[in-house]
Amino acid sequence: MKLRVAVIYGGRSGEHEVSVRSARAILDRMDPEKYEKIEYFVDKEGKWLPKPILPDPSAHPEIDVVFPVLHGTFGEDGTVQGLLELAGLPYVGAGVLGSSVSMDKELMKRVCAERMLPVVDYVTVRRGQADPTAICKRLGLPVFVKPANLGSSVGISKAHTPEELEQALALAAEYDRKIIVERSIVGRELECAVLGNDQPEASLPCEIFPSREFYDYDDKYLLDQARTKVPADLTPAKTDELRRLAVQCFQAVECEGMARVDFFLEAGTDKLYINEINTIPGFTSISMYPKMWEHSGVGFSALIDRLIELALERDRERRATRFTR
Repeated sequence: MKLRVAVIYGGRSGEHEVSVRSARAILDRMDPEKYEKIEYFVDKEGKWLPKPILPDPSAHPEIDVVFPVLHGTFGEDGTVQGLLELAGLPYVGAGVLGSSVSMDKELMKRVCAERMLPVVDYVTVRRGQADPTAICKRLGLPVFVKPANLGSSVGISKAHTPEELEQALALAAEYDRKIIVERSIVGRELECAVLGNDQPEASLPCEIFPSREFYDYDDKYLLDQARTKVPADLTPAKTDELRRLAVQCFQAVECEGMARVDFFLEAGTDKLYINEINTIPGFTSISMYPKMWEHSGVGFSALIDRLIELALERDRERRATRFTR
């Protein structure tokens, strides 16, 4: 009997189009001998088609497991995960806590720092309350300015002057009321894929070679000029260190299922810094999460199988837990 898999995609975030492309790639690579595919599309206004999933454990007997492919706000931040918990449906990827902590760049950095994991120096400011002079004094220039809760480099700027910093703060404030300002790292951009629940494993890492000053949304999805290399050209010792840090970050934020952890390798010091963790990484034709696993011996279809297995494994654990006296 085929497993009935509901794939949720689209969504209200600025990453709607990326979600659609990721979902299409997943749907195309799901083994039709194993799975019956059920599509749930969420448009940019939040309307579910053909109908919404309801937070009622008896409402969806036609669904065996859910594969959320919603990038960014209202999908990767714990909101949909909470809906699926209420619905009593197994689902791929991180739970409510892991999703929400990972999505918030400040909280992710605080949790990693508490575990003594290396993160870039930063300050957090609120919309309309930023003091550019104080930021420059604390971090110097240039700096990166980011909305605290968004992905795919949407709303991110690199500021080289106080004037650019003011513009960057205004742009980030359009996307979030909380803004992260980070010290700029001169060096290499690296990524590592993590897969698993209680015993996660890390893939071979990759290196990103942006065609612009940094790897922004246009460079990721529109220009098709950035280059990547898998595996990254690192020493065995540095590769092992990066993979270890990726797993430790995954565990620190209590992630499950999958995540992509992004790093900087600083020139001069040769020090690795955790940049961020993405709990629903892209699955498009240019996305590195499936490519890193492919180079690590796990093909795209096998990766989908494993992610669904992990979702069902976690659901069995949940069902063995008492929630009442």
